[in-house]
Amino acid sequence: MNRTLYILILTAMFFFNQKKSGAQNYHETIDNIAFENQLIGMSVAVVCNGSISDIHNYGKADLNRNIAVTDSTMFRIASISKSVTATALMKLFEEGLFGLDDNVSDYLGFNLYNPQYPSQSITFRMLLSHTSGLSDGSGYSPFLSATANQNPPPHISQLLTPGGLYYTSDMWLSREPGSWFSYANVNFGVIGTLIERLSGVRFDIFVRENILLPLGIHGSFNISDIGNINNVAVLYRNSIPQADNYQGIAPPPRDLSQYNIGTNGLIFSPQGGLRISAADLCNFMIMQASGGKWNNMTIFDSTTINLMPQTQWDYNGSNGNNYYNLFRRWGLGFHLTTNTLNGDIVIPGTPMTGHPGEAYGLISDMYFEKVKQFGLIFITNGYSGSAGYAWGNYSAFYLPEEQIFNAIRQFQFNGCFSVSVQEEPDHQETTPIRYNIGLNQLEIEPQIKNGTLKLYDITGRLCFSIKINKPTVQLPALDKGIYIARIMSSAGNMGCSIVL
Repeated sequence: MNRTLYILILTAMFFFNQKKSGAQNYHETIDNIAFENQLIGMSVAVVCNGSISDIHNYGKADLNRNIAVTDSTMFRIASISKSVTATALMKLFEEGLFGLDDNVSDYLGFNLYNPQYPSQSITFRMLLSHTSGLSDGSGYSPFLSATANQNPPPHISQLLTPGGLYYTSDMWLSREPGSWFSYANVNFGVIGTLIERLSGVRFDIFVRENILLPLGIHGSFNISDIGNINNVAVLYRNSIPQADNYQGIAPPPRDLSQYNIGTNGLIFSPQGGLRISAADLCNFMIMQASGGKWNNMTIFDSTTINLMPQTQWDYNGSNGNNYYNLFRRWGLGFHLTTNTLNGDIVIPGTPMTGHPGEAYGLISDMYFEKVKQFGLIFITNGYSGSAGYAWGNYSAFYLPEEQIFNAIRQFQFNGCFSVSVQEEPDHQETTPIRYNIGLNQLEIEPQIKNGTLKLYDITGRLCFSIKINKPTVQLPALDKGIYIARIMSSAGNMGCSIVL
């Protein structure tokens, strides 16, 4: 179908639906969507121009005890958790502790490789973009069970290396590392383990101290951190509890006295175990959309955050599993939409960055665009009907997701974009690095001593590294373009963008 015609048809559909709804307001519309799809509970949040413009809740967080969904309700948000885990890993990248194209075996303490391609490195970039060749094979579920129940839990190498107690040959695809996209939870089990190995801190604690608390988020990957267990939503299929059915009684803290940090990052489910409210998830989304800032604070360097939505994989019809046409482009820990018909449409005609989630009856979505810093979050804790969720009419999302996206577009998105925003000049910070184009040199502030300079291209690939021992650094011949310079020294870690 012609793309222009397709957009016109969708636009006509939206205006027709809006006219048909008459005087219905936005909240009534999404409440009707929830009712018609037999959703048990729901939170929908919208961010406009970098701040929360609307949060609406519907239904029950706990059917048995008649507890309503509120702004404080925390959901186990499934795979949106991966974007938070990826961001935690990028905090360590920002500190200069690894390069995206480094072999992760150099950090894990064991050799991680595809047995069919034993000489090929598995890199951080591959894990973040689901191109490592790892798969959730038949050994994955038994390993998760052992991880949850054994003390100490098994070493992750027992799942991933030939001869391991839980290893099965289908843990690896018959694809060369880096050549094929296949969405897999186990990639993020490895990332969780790497976070522990690099930081020396348990995964749940590192994420809470470095990502969640700085963003004012009360959620956690560890249920023991949740102050009020009644705020945690029960997850349902056909009104039957599937997970987090605590009934007001907090589970006892897990005994991890025998756990060695860095041996099994799957303990706290970095692939899907974050419990967080829609309101708090907005804080994370705002930070991502605004280039690392939240509440007038710099949480991340913008050069780090802006790497994450850079395209790492594009579907060409024969280079990966596109997951029912939903996944057609991927960044570092983020799904990037292409607005393909019957595929990855959130807001028609507008590329979005984010992540979906699905587990135990819950479905969840977090998507944003950075130009106007518009974003949306939809979370439901399950359904009451026996049929489950119907497929969408023109996208690869489920029908309730598609309908909620439509309502947000009708009532929220266009209004956000029509708002006139006074553009503020970029904040100018003194940079420790200047580029001398005539001499092809970097000039470095004299107080920077005994450090290391690393130069990355905009995809995060390391292009140049050198020890600093004088105030000028001669660069090799590099392609023209934008580069990210990072200095790690006794004076601190600094970075800036450089145009060559």
